[in-house]
Amino acid sequence: MASPVPERACTESSDGRCELEVADIFRRYGAQYRSEHKLTPKQQAAMFDIEHCRTSYFGYHVDACDACGWVDHSHNSCRNRNCPKCQGIARRKWVAARLGDLLPVPYYHTIFTLPHVINPLVPFNKELFYEMIFDSVSETLLQFGRDPKWLGAMIGFFGILHSWGGKLWSHLHIHLIVPAGGVDDNGQWVEPKYKGRFLFPVRAVSEVYRGKFVEKLKRAYRQGQLTLPDGYRHLSDPNRFERFIDALVGRNWNVHIKRPFSTPERVVRYIGRYTHKIAISNHRLIKIEDDRVHFNFKNYRNNGRWEPTSLTAHEFISRFLTHVLPEGFHKIRHYGFLANGRCKAMVARIRAQLDQAACAQPAVHKELGHPCPRCTMGTMHAMVIVTRLFAIIKPGYRLLRSTELQHDSS
Repeated sequence: MASPVPERACTESSDGRCELEVADIFRRYGAQYRSEHKLTPKQQAAMFDIEHCRTSYFGYHVDACDACGWVDHSHNSCRNRNCPKCQGIARRKWVAARLGDLLPVPYYHTIFTLPHVINPLVPFNKELFYEMIFDSVSETLLQFGRDPKWLGAMIGFFGILHSWGGKLWSHLHIHLIVPAGGVDDNGQWVEPKYKGRFLFPVRAVSEVYRGKFVEKLKRAYRQGQLTLPDGYRHLSDPNRFERFIDALVGRNWNVHIKRPFSTPERVVRYIGRYTHKIAISNHRLIKIEDDRVHFNFKNYRNNGRWEPTSLTAHEFISRFLTHVLPEGFHKIRHYGFLANGRCKAMVARIRAQLDQAACAQPAVHKELGHPCPRCTMGTMHAMVIVTRLFAIIKPGYRLLRSTELQHDSS
């Protein structure tokens, strides 16, 4: 049995940077990989941005500490949503926005997964399968919410799509956060009938979800929308496809509804780990040796222990690029009374019906800066931003620099 391996596996340089990054793998093997494989424009852009992230290509910025006045110069990030180094600020902004929409009710973390037998089809039908799983999950939850047996109201929730497993293989699933309760036709807040025990019955939810997804899959097949890769070409025969569907229906589809978190704030901060997560972080990388990339993965078949594994560099790049999202695809989506365009008004109306002492607006912290590495007490703020297209110089920077010059001359 392998020993536990922490996720933060890379060796760090003196500035806190991982000595091995996805960018290093792309720089070493990317040119040859691109010459041998056909990439989509989004995949090409992802590789280019990750290779050039925090280099002079994207310009630089000057940050100043609001406590000690220390000034630091850094190269700009690429801001590509597939880049391992560019998700921290976006994640903190998202968490801050969700904290402002919280209700004083329990929240459930729910996970919907596709059976493994379907996953090999996903990379060849990404947008189709991504839309099908989002639609199947949202329709299922909204249906159970409307059912008077369980709630009899419109629920609200948001979901985050992930397409990978620990070894970067295809493993399509959605993480959702669901408040315990909903709004009925009269606009009144309704609490779950089995408050504190469960939101909806997992087995029934799984069966309905399975039925909705299978029906969408059959419709896509009939309409010729399904691309069949090698190993699945036999499904072009309608009779064999029906047998494939029968086998899917005979499986248990994995739906997991966790117990509610202790506080609403805690669940939002927890799910924030998932919102801007990408297929692999730099901290999981170990080394490159003999043209193989060694990294850690969490082995759920071994009690979730961290274990090392490796892939050839080209296979690593191929699997990483598989999870680059299609152009314009939104991997975070909101539904029900939390849907975009109605969320703010609905949350305010619900708060007005609940105990005012309990549902006071939660404190929202603007976690947008990073701590000063010099004094550790202040927060670093951008004073100058220079890109390939424009430059922004904030008035506070000129004042800060003049103060520094006076201090140096004295």
